[in-house]
Amino acid sequence: MAEKAGYDFDALAAQVRNSPFHRWLGVELAKLDDDGIEILMPWREEFVSDPEIRYTHGGILATLIDLAGDYAVAAKLGRGVPTVDMRVDFHRVALPGPLVARASVVKIGGTLATAEARVFDGDEKLVASGRGVYLTLQR
Repeated sequence: MAEKAGYDFDALAAQVRNSPFHRWLGVELAKLDDDGIEILMPWREEFVSDPEIRYTHGGILATLIDLAGDYAVAAKLGRGVPTVDMRVDFHRVALPGPLVARASVVKIGGTLATAEARVFDGDEKLVASGRGVYLTLQR
């Protein structure tokens, strides 16, 4: 019987921690199941876009959307995948506080995969959502 492709929780968590950029962001895998993944990101002062209002820069939210979508696909394939395209919608400002991204795979094909992600603030309010397309084709 063939082994199931993909990562278990510990292997995927190690992949998330492996990147210096991810360590700087402080992200960590919180959940992995058949429905998708959940990634937590603590607040950092460096995320502030506007010093007076103190909301999170949209690039940080977009990064979290991309990262969550990528790892939702990686969890199924057992390997990382590069981003081909992505779209992000911003729904409200993310004020200082931890963020959580929840992502799931829409479809995995032989060349491309699509995943959706949503980012919530500490009050479970939706701050951003998006969809990424990732290259699954191997050389």
